[in-house]
Amino acid sequence: MTVRRGRFEDLPWLVEHDDAGEGWIARCIQHGEYFVAERDGECVGFLRFSRFWGKIPYMDMIRVLPSHQCAGVGTTLFRAWESAMIEEGAQHLMTSSEWAEAEPQAWHRRNGFQAAGSIDFRIVQPSPEIFFLKDISGARKG
Repeated sequence: MTVRRGRFEDLPWLVEHDDAGEGWIARCIQHGEYFVAERDGECVGFLRFSRFWGKIPYMDMIRVLPSHQCAGVGTTLFRAWESAMIEEGAQHLMTSSEWAEAEPQAWHRRNGFQAAGSIDFRIVQPSPEIFFLKDISGARKG
């Protein structure tokens, strides 16, 4: 399996598998905000991120095709993103999940994130959103 930054050639696949609109996906590709996992030349997952307050890398979405789940694809995508953010000099990583989503929260914790608070968005989703932070300030290379 290989992980690389998203490219415009990935746009049709990402539009099919990401919940974001095509314009937003294209914008994220242009800004280098996708990581794509490939196995045998086929896309099997992606990680999309942005920057909270314009500076803290925030993992917006990580998705792996059902046929490739529980095979390390998500963790490999996450590690590639984390390494890239360390190289860029980021101090922290941020992500979130719904309060009622125990499995994603467990995944975040296994990957070094700690709960940092929550916000009630029940006008758009059934349970509050819990935010997670990971301190990567001590992971600088060189």
